[in-house]
Amino acid sequence: MNPRLDVITYGEAMAMFVAAETGPLAGVGQFTKRIAGADLNVAIGLSRLGFKVGWMSRVGADSFGQYVRDTLSREGIDQQCVTTDPRYPTGFQLKSKTGDGSDPAIEYFRKGSAASHLSTADYASSYVLPARHLHLTGVAPAISASSRELAFLLAHEMRAAGKTISFDPNLRPTLWPSREAMVDGLNALAELADWVLPGIGEGEILTGYTKPEDIARFYLDRGARGVVIKLGARGAYFRTADDAGVVAAQRVEQVIDTVGAGDGFAVGVISGLLERLELPEAVARGNRIGALAIQVIGDSEGLPTRAELDALERATGCVSGATVKHDEHGIACHATVDARR
Repeated sequence: MNPRLDVITYGEAMAMFVAAETGPLAGVGQFTKRIAGADLNVAIGLSRLGFKVGWMSRVGADSFGQYVRDTLSREGIDQQCVTTDPRYPTGFQLKSKTGDGSDPAIEYFRKGSAASHLSTADYASSYVLPARHLHLTGVAPAISASSRELAFLLAHEMRAAGKTISFDPNLRPTLWPSREAMVDGLNALAELADWVLPGIGEGEILTGYTKPEDIARFYLDRGARGVVIKLGARGAYFRTADDAGVVAAQRVEQVIDTVGAGDGFAVGVISGLLERLELPEAVARGNRIGALAIQVIGDSEGLPTRAELDALERATGCVSGATVKHDEHGIACHATVDARR
């Protein structure tokens, strides 16, 4: 049962139909089928970098479910804990095409899906606990109460086993019964994580603070070892008990598809931490992979292989993070990326 995993994650994968032309989805006549799912994007990215990744889910006994399984096989992701549930369908979504780099419109068809019936019955300690690391997003806990119970079980069990946990809130407000339930649920899950990875807007919603240093302090005070906040075009802010700083964003000439940028960022940060890079170096890698993700159509198509990432880091001469200056309060007020092999 135990494939000696580096990383375990869980959630819902969907077939995604991406519009072949710009404009409202109602007027689009042709689509391209791809795969979607925040946690699966991270699993794909880490697997491409050479990590042994296991993914837990449920899919329907339908062509979309087989498409998910075929994707897992192609990407080298272990699927021992993926269940085919003939009672319910695999979800899917439609995504528009934009020509100006703006966020695309997405319509979901996931209510009552097989994955929404994930529960603690899907938990297998012999599969999960030997893994080095657990990655959670805020999407899977939002799709149903039973899936949310599974998220907390995974986090409690891995924490008790002394394993590390990363958490990307990845807000999906429409999936929650209320904003209050979303805030309370995700903050409770964040308290179990070692590394919390919100976007600046997500952090404002979840904590009530607007400054990245205050958002980070909110989670550090609740037990996180480190917090990394995505700042969009400004890069990313990181903070631990001992250090803080901003790592500049990677320049992108043309944004093609913004969806998946945060998942690519998580791939970079998590892979860096698992390889024992210093946090600024891991954040720089997150920026680098996030930038790759938004330059192609598709949620995971831009995620690099290990060879591609190594080549990019050699070409840029920049493989680690930030030179940090601190103000009198110990908070980083400037950082530049200038670390070379």
